[in-house]
Amino acid sequence: MLLWAGFALICGLIYLFSYRMKNQIDKEGIETDGVISRIEDAGQQDEIDLQYYVKYRTEEGEEIEGIISNPGSDLEIGQTAHIKYHPKYRNNVRLF
Repeated sequence: MLLWAGFALICGLIYLFSYRMKNQIDKEGIETDGVISRIEDAGQQDEIDLQYYVKYRTEEGEEIEGIISNPGSDLEIGQTAHIKYHPKYRNNVRLF
């Protein structure tokens, strides 16, 4: 029983961190354009779980490749994407 409680607590903390990060990006994020750099299937044998990555430059000029947390299914490699990133979470971006 204690093991399940610990597992539930860890899952809850992960959810809260993810929710907070997405809200900070939405509210305080910096807008820029990037290019879809790769699309990977992170799914298991019989499932498809596509993850989309975008390369962009920060305000400081640093090139970053980040994963898109809210991708659309119509994205293609080489396509320009208008995104938001938070300086604190530069490897996680959101389409804008």
